Amino acid sequence: MPVETTPPSLPEPPPVSASMARAHRAYWRFNVALIAVLMTIGFAVSFGVPLLAARLEHVRVAGFPLPFYIGAQGAILVYVALIGVYIVLMQFADARLLRESRTSEAGDR
Repeated sequence: MPVETTPPSLPEPPPVSASMARAHRAYWRFNVALIAVLMTIGFAVSFGVPLLAARLEHVRVAGFPLPFYIGAQGAILVYVALIGVYIVLMQFADARLLRESRTSEAGDR
C-alpha cells in the first residue's frame, strides 16, 4: 500500500511593501516590453529583409546590394547592437529598481 507523504512546505517569502511591489511590476513590464521590441527588430532583420530581397536589390551599401550586406554581416551587427541596447537599458532599469528598494527600506524604518 502506498504511503501518503506531505511534501515539505516552502518557507514564506518576506513581506514586500506596496511601493516595492509596484516597482517590481514596473520593472518586469519594462523588461518584457523591451524584449518584445528587440525580438521584433531581430525578426524583421532575420526574415523581413530576405523576404523583401528582390525589392531591395537596387539599394547599395558600400557597393554591395543591401540583401547581400545584411545577409553577410549586417544582421550580425544588428544582433550585437540589440544585445548592447538590452544591456544598457536593463542597467538603467536595475538602477531604478535599486533606488526604489533603498527608498522603500528607508521609509520602512
